[in-house]
Amino acid sequence: MTDLQHELEAGRGRNLALATLAFAISFWAWNVIGPLGVRYAEQLDLSAGQKSLLVATPVLVGSLGRILAGALTDRFGGRLMFPVLMVLSAPFVLLVAFAGDRGSYPLLLVFGFFLGIAGTTFAVGIPFVNAWFEKPRRGFATGVFGAGMGGTALSSFFTPRMVEWFGYGLTHVLIAAALVAVAVLSWVMMRDSPAWTSNTDPVAPKLVAALKLPITWQMSFLYAVTFGGFVAFSTYLPTYLKDVYDFDLAAAGTRTAGFALAAVAARPLGGTLSDKLGPKVITGVSLVGTVVMAGVVALQPVPEIPAGASFILLALFLGLGTGAVFAWVAQLAPPERVGSVTGIVGAAGGLGGFFPPLVMGATYDAQDHSYTVGLVLLMAVALAAFVFSQWGIRKRVSRSPAGSP
Repeated sequence: MTDLQHELEAGRGRNLALATLAFAISFWAWNVIGPLGVRYAEQLDLSAGQKSLLVATPVLVGSLGRILAGALTDRFGGRLMFPVLMVLSAPFVLLVAFAGDRGSYPLLLVFGFFLGIAGTTFAVGIPFVNAWFEKPRRGFATGVFGAGMGGTALSSFFTPRMVEWFGYGLTHVLIAAALVAVAVLSWVMMRDSPAWTSNTDPVAPKLVAALKLPITWQMSFLYAVTFGGFVAFSTYLPTYLKDVYDFDLAAAGTRTAGFALAAVAARPLGGTLSDKLGPKVITGVSLVGTVVMAGVVALQPVPEIPAGASFILLALFLGLGTGAVFAWVAQLAPPERVGSVTGIVGAAGGLGGFFPPLVMGATYDAQDHSYTVGLVLLMAVALAAFVFSQWGIRKRVSRSPAGSP
């Protein structure tokens, strides 16, 4: 075993665990508004459209910011970028609490917008983890790291309960403190892979080069459907369950946490199965399952068992897709462009989660307490993504200057 291989073996487990922890606590903070959406709606007398905009706003910066975060990670490495982004996010968790105490919808939107910084850590973790693992195991590694999106489950389950236990303001103080604590732990314990080298090219040309790669656009579309669907449901499900099934804040949060945990559990499975069977196959299974289960959910099955099982299965299929798509990215993206490609694809996934809550709010039938139109649109988009994933992507064989494969 070479010295490089020995270093990789010794450090990959610890660094994968630290990256996953940092991602999870960042996603908790990123999703802190969603589980309290019902509270804000009642407190501020918000319409369905205002509710959906409030819940979706942090997703916007968390999405677009990934483009820059991924490119900067190529240059500075994850060991620096993780702590910086978590420390930058912490004040906005507190400012969201301030806006909520003031009962100011405009301030909630403004501070929620900047809270999106916490969602950019995804684009840091993928290239960071990729560098610690060889290609045959990158689907597994990115899947495990991606399970950090379970921070949304933690937020959905614990945030409403912490408000009951400790009060609204102290809850946000504790979440901000957790961000800072994990940032310090990451700075002290985390290390960039010895196989990683800094890409010092200017950021703008790197992004332009990544945008010229067909794989960037192909994976962006697929990730916008799979991860975007997960984000949309994770942030909007408390409102959905309140409107359709009349669950209270804690009950809706518990069920949303179950949805998120199912997707989180399926993500590393999607990555591992992609290593064995190929990401194309697993992505196809994910998208077909999403079409079917979105149709079932649109029929409004009764709680608890039929409805609960339907949402869990939908979450499992979406989770499989998120793992499979990034296994595909790890296979096809040039190593020196992984951060930039990840940032753009991650941004597309986040934007995929930004628009559905707005559509759901706009198409909500208050008389019948129904979101059928929005779910039918999800079915149509997922079906189009399935067709594209199976017949629209061709793996190109790279050739040397001499022309040999």
